Amino acid sequence: MDVQPNASEKDRILPDDLVCPDCEGIMLLEKLSGIEQRYHEINQLLMEPNLDYQRLADLGKERSDLEILVAKAAEYRQASERLDEARTMLTSEEDAEMRQLAEMEISDLEPQISALEKEIKGLLIPKDKRDERSVIMEIRAGPGGDEAALFAADLFRMYTRYAEGRRWSVDVMSQSEIGIGGFKEVIFMVKGRGAYSRLKWESGVHRVQRVPVTESAGRIHTSTATVAVLAEVDDVEVNIPDKDIEIEVYRSSGAGGQNVQKNSTAVRIIHLPTGMVVACQDERSQLQNKLRALSILRARLFELEEEKAQNELDTARRSQVGSGERSEKIRTYNFPQSRVTDHRINMSTYNLSGFMNGSLDEFIDELSTRDETERLSASGVDDDDE
Repeated sequence: MDVQPNASEKDRILPDDLVCPDCEGIMLLEKLSGIEQRYHEINQLLMEPNLDYQRLADLGKERSDLEILVAKAAEYRQASERLDEARTMLTSEEDAEMRQLAEMEISDLEPQISALEKEIKGLLIPKDKRDERSVIMEIRAGPGGDEAALFAADLFRMYTRYAEGRRWSVDVMSQSEIGIGGFKEVIFMVKGRGAYSRLKWESGVHRVQRVPVTESAGRIHTSTATVAVLAEVDDVEVNIPDKDIEIEVYRSSGAGGQNVQKNSTAVRIIHLPTGMVVACQDERSQLQNKLRALSILRARLFELEEEKAQNELDTARRSQVGSGERSEKIRTYNFPQSRVTDHRINMSTYNLSGFMNGSLDEFIDELSTRDETERLSASGVDDDDE
């Protein structure tokens, strides 16, 4: 497997070049000057004739990434200059009324500048290059029999409703159903800008506590389902040599295992170096199932490489919010108490019905804020460097 970097990575000025731990003592405006310089350079490059399409796309994406930060830098610079002028007026002006006006200006500008500093520091944090991508989500029933499969189906509906609320589309890629409406496994794609940035927090073990519909005695059962969230990747980023895979074809089957196709349209792909197995059978043609299976395999391999690199870079930070690995219990859904608890941030809500209908943003916002705070601290862009 060959994982390729983005085409424009090598010639970009990235935020993490500007927020290294050795940057203590450098003023925030000095940190922003390199970004502003690169932004103006991009504008000049975009005016050059005969730019090829790929170069034009790369420069356009880089310009878009820097645009908000450059605008905030200009706002911060203007406010800082006004504050300097007000402080000078306060110390040099003899007229009492003018000094009072200077004091009012200072009292207005100081909190404004503080808020801008916080916002800019957040923008300076190195971003996950996967954040803007669509995702492939995999939900699998854990221990708990039929109840676990029913819970997996509940999670699928929950994420579908969340996606609908954000006007993202959901496309089922593979599913293995049980007869009473549950899923042993369901794999689906959520297509939409920024889907990974929101849904990446859902990776892990989800636990449910409730009375199963199949339980006549009314006892509360505990069962689990695992969720994996993979950023969508293409074959340019992850090259899978033909020699590394083994492809099997077979007849697709429905609930209960009965064959639903006369022809062998279902596809199973085995990645020999890792032993990963991906199977797709929901499409009508063998080619479509093969393409879907390869898409899932690429996403899994890309995630594997990203996790390796991430673990090497920031093991300490990931332990604060949680790595989202499959073995980690991240959330409990307690139906008798109508309570949902996220164990990574010790946060609970008693609006279980709303949560299951897709109202996830309260938890996702808090997880994102905690993660940003940790990355801000780890990056060196904090109050101590000013």
